[in-house]
Amino acid sequence: MFPIGFIGKTGSHRIFHELRSNDMFLGLLAGILFALDTVVLELAMCTPAYSDNATVVFLAPYISNFLHYAFSSVWLLGYLCFKKQCRGAFAALRTRGGQIVTIANLLGGVVGMSAYVAAIHYIGPALTAAISALFPAVGALLAYVFLGEHIGWFQLFGLLVSVTGVAVLGYAPSDGGTENQVLGFLFAGICCLSWAMESVLFSYGFPKAGISQSQALLLRQMLSAVFNGLVILPLLRGWKWTVSVFPDRSTVYILLGALLLTGSYLCYYKAITAIGATKAMALNITYTAWAFVFSAVLLNTASDLRSVLCGVAIVGGSLAASVNLKPEKDGKLQNRNENMVLWKDHLKE
Repeated sequence: MFPIGFIGKTGSHRIFHELRSNDMFLGLLAGILFALDTVVLELAMCTPAYSDNATVVFLAPYISNFLHYAFSSVWLLGYLCFKKQCRGAFAALRTRGGQIVTIANLLGGVVGMSAYVAAIHYIGPALTAAISALFPAVGALLAYVFLGEHIGWFQLFGLLVSVTGVAVLGYAPSDGGTENQVLGFLFAGICCLSWAMESVLFSYGFPKAGISQSQALLLRQMLSAVFNGLVILPLLRGWKWTVSVFPDRSTVYILLGALLLTGSYLCYYKAITAIGATKAMALNITYTAWAFVFSAVLLNTASDLRSVLCGVAIVGGSLAASVNLKPEKDGKLQNRNENMVLWKDHLKE
């Protein structure tokens, strides 16, 4: 964690100044909504439908994951049908930009999330969360190499503080040996890399896709729902149990969570487009800190000193990683504005 004195008047002034911008606030809001979604899903998992049967307890992450993506797709379909924009989402699959966005969607929603659940199975949620939390740092490196996104010393320091806070917050020593740890670490690494590549590829392909963030998100959620419904659940023989828990009141929680998830990713995608992949990832990862706040309020869970200190480090570091101490050069700012104009022109067509 860094003291305010280290930031100095210039750094703290830039942070509060840029927080007033809608673009930076969208990135922060993405993390807040995702944290709320996480807590709402926890409420669903605490219901008897998911906690009374040993088989359902094992299948709960896979069942809820499928329903989560399916309901999110329904929310988006309803919104886009109302706006008469559904057809444009699928038409983008024929464009190079749309294909790149689709690859990003597959990496984040299908490969990344599947690897995350598999890693939890082999090494537990603590180590999985700590390793996967490195994805903003990996993404920043990829964005620097492939997108030319510059990150200064102040932003790099903030990113490292935030990622360290997430890793410390999520890690707890194991009370026993776990089998197949190498496989677990491999899946966690795949998850981390997939989430990082999703952000970078989306940032690159979206301006050329000619679709809105809502349409891009529809492709992501539908691909994820189809993969979970046609591959994961049949492999685990989970459809029988999915049907059995569907009429339960827990489904209402998952439906609400899907709405929050949809809002979170829309904000995240808009932030990537507006402020770049590196800053958007740094702001999005604050969900780990907000989740502790909402858990304390909604679930009455107690927070220790470590949780509070890590939460401050995560949010403070993420804010520091998302500001520029120096204004962007005209050339870089012009390129970003041209990208924004490009996809807006496509939408008008």
